[in-house]
Amino acid sequence: MRYTDIAIIGGGLSGSSAAAMLGRSGISTILIDPHESYSADFRVEKLSGHVQVGRFLQTGIAESVLHRATFVGENWIARFGRLLDKAPSRQFNILYDSLVNAVRDEIPAGVERICAKAVSVETSAERQKVTLSNDAMVSARLVVLANGLNVGLRHQLGIARKVVSACHSISIGFDVVPAGRDSFDFPALTYFSERPSDRIPYLTLFPIGTRMRANLFVYRSFDDPWLRELRRAPAETLNAALPRLKHITGPFDIPGELKIRPVDLYVNDASGQPGLALVGDAFSTSCPAAGTGCDKVFTDVERLCNVYIPQWLASDGMDTSKIAAFYADPVKRECDDWSAAKAFDFRSVSIATSPYWTAQRWARFIAWSVQGLLRPLGAAFDLEPNFLGHSSSSSSSRSSSSSSSSSLSSST
Repeated sequence: MRYTDIAIIGGGLSGSSAAAMLGRSGISTILIDPHESYSADFRVEKLSGHVQVGRFLQTGIAESVLHRATFVGENWIARFGRLLDKAPSRQFNILYDSLVNAVRDEIPAGVERICAKAVSVETSAERQKVTLSNDAMVSARLVVLANGLNVGLRHQLGIARKVVSACHSISIGFDVVPAGRDSFDFPALTYFSERPSDRIPYLTLFPIGTRMRANLFVYRSFDDPWLRELRRAPAETLNAALPRLKHITGPFDIPGELKIRPVDLYVNDASGQPGLALVGDAFSTSCPAAGTGCDKVFTDVERLCNVYIPQWLASDGMDTSKIAAFYADPVKRECDDWSAAKAFDFRSVSIATSPYWTAQRWARFIAWSVQGLLRPLGAAFDLEPNFLGHSSSSSSSRSSSSSSSSSLSSST
């Protein structure tokens, strides 16, 4: 039996971030994950926007991690084959496994890391017991469940799941290369759908090292024949759905395989469990197309590790009243509510055909066009930082990705 104050189950972005933060605070912590190094996984590929990056910075581990990312300071926005704006951006592009492993490198040596799977958890108002696949056991005052989409421990603990929207969206990741030339003209690009019937909110292209990465988001069922066509002939299928995309990108090829990830929106209810706190996807999922996943992760771990865990450890016990304070935290609640609302609003503004949502789409198209026309004027009079620059960053920051999977900083 190993004894600790905090046992973290799951070494993805949320679990590794929590371990790094608690270890830096000198809090006795054990991180439990089956893998010494995080393997390739199609999830977040971009951090962007002042709010999202600011939330990451609040964890205290962001600066060295972001040095490993590919920074892009300008993002082109286009629709209908027209370039609308060359918007200032704050994009840090990095594959998810590289991001997680960079965060893991920030975990202090004082945090014990156990390469095993947690097979069962027993909770109480005093101490929690975690049984591992290697027959070892961990006794902790608090268990932080950060095991993402894993359902085994949820079932074992009897945690109820409410599915809010099944297969709410599908994220598709792949590399693109320019055909017949060395590089693309744009540093990064967001191309919005031309027709609601295509059920595509947008395509985002961004560099990671020497690669140009693409994230495509669609609102379709996972058995939709269109996805099979996309796998079979990706460039042709994408060009058919976005026929004027090549006016901006020029001819391109899609080498390699596509990664396709459907996302269910759900919320897990562990409010009746003492000694157990859920963070990230273990608590609730977000829509990658809306780009709020990393906001939720960083908010969860920052509030839990900076505010609540130090308070909880200062007194005896770990009953449900303590845990409830974390779930009711106003900053966390605001972020969760905003993420959920944006998931449905962004879906409606992308594919709904009612007069209201049609007007919303055209209003955004016109706003981007006007902003793009005014930007050179603002730069000429040195107004960019305070006028257009601030407006762009504030409207874009909360729509950054991803997670999520990734999404982009100008999707609002």
